[in-house]
Amino acid sequence: MRKTQTENTYESLRLENQLCFPLYACAKELVRQYRKPLKELELTYTQYIVMMVLWEFGGMTEGQLGRRVHLDSGTLAPLLKRLEKLGLINRNRPETNERKLFLSLTDKGEALREKALAVPTAMEDCLGLSGEEAQQLKLLLDKALSNMDER
Repeated sequence: MRKTQTENTYESLRLENQLCFPLYACAKELVRQYRKPLKELELTYTQYIVMMVLWEFGGMTEGQLGRRVHLDSGTLAPLLKRLEKLGLINRNRPETNERKLFLSLTDKGEALREKALAVPTAMEDCLGLSGEEAQQLKLLLDKALSNMDER
């Protein structure tokens, strides 16, 4: 059956033709899948991301962290306060520049890294992709994110 001009006009608005929807739905589902292994760490997914960055790079400012994890200060501030309350990080303002907030891991935060090693293993099969497919997907998503950062 042939489509009418009106149907063709609105073809780009069909949900099944959108790239954004499967990305959104997959991201939402993936975060949901992380809940179980992260429960063992008593972290949310976003807290886990922040901790991974601090484990990898060590201390940094809130601004540096925000740029790395693509979160603004309004989102990051309460999350960091919670991590501090849990005893996982320290938040300090240097006397030389009180506008900057410097973040560092506590001993407890550093020790949590060992326990976190179980998370990637627990998540390994949740996408149902081969190693090569997962690598290709990551490359494409990194490229798309980089392109959006440049705009």
